[in-house]
Amino acid sequence: MANWNDPQPRTGFGASPSLDRTSGRTTYDAGLRRHMLSIYNYMASGVLLSGVVALLFAPYAVAMMHSPIKWLVMLAPLGFVFAISGGANRFSESTLKILYWAFAAVMGVSLSTIFVVYTATSIATTFFATAAAFAGLSLFGYTTKKDLSAFGTFLIMGVVGILIASVVNMFVGSSALQMAFRCSAC
Repeated sequence: MANWNDPQPRTGFGASPSLDRTSGRTTYDAGLRRHMLSIYNYMASGVLLSGVVALLFAPYAVAMMHSPIKWLVMLAPLGFVFAISGGANRFSESTLKILYWAFAAVMGVSLSTIFVVYTATSIATTFFATAAAFAGLSLFGYTTKKDLSAFGTFLIMGVVGILIASVVNMFVGSSALQMAFRCSAC
């Protein structure tokens, strides 16, 4: 994990911005910028592919959910995650890229089923809110060089708390708790 507060100067891939004493301008490591741009392009392209596939398969989502293929639709993305993470050090780069694009497409098929339950407006609102939060936090972390991983333990505790409360609510059936979950998901 990077320590952005480390006073030792660094060079190379993980270098933070440094102040050029002669011009007074901040210079960034070109390799880091190129690498981060490549990662964001792949992720944005993968999300776009998933969205397009989800829209294309949305008319067939009801039929998929009422047939035995529903298990394939639900479990295929998990299979891709296991394959990619298990073979990350053994597969070639081109094989991993093919698996990534296949995962994005299969994830789109899996996500097409949400069109059965939710309206297009609520899906679009959620997508844009999530995209804005991701962009804002990425920009904040990249420009300030703050390590945001400390939020991870706090947020995981919140997710575990919500999961436990959800299981308890299945037995209790509290309408107020259900309303709280709906509002937190908005």
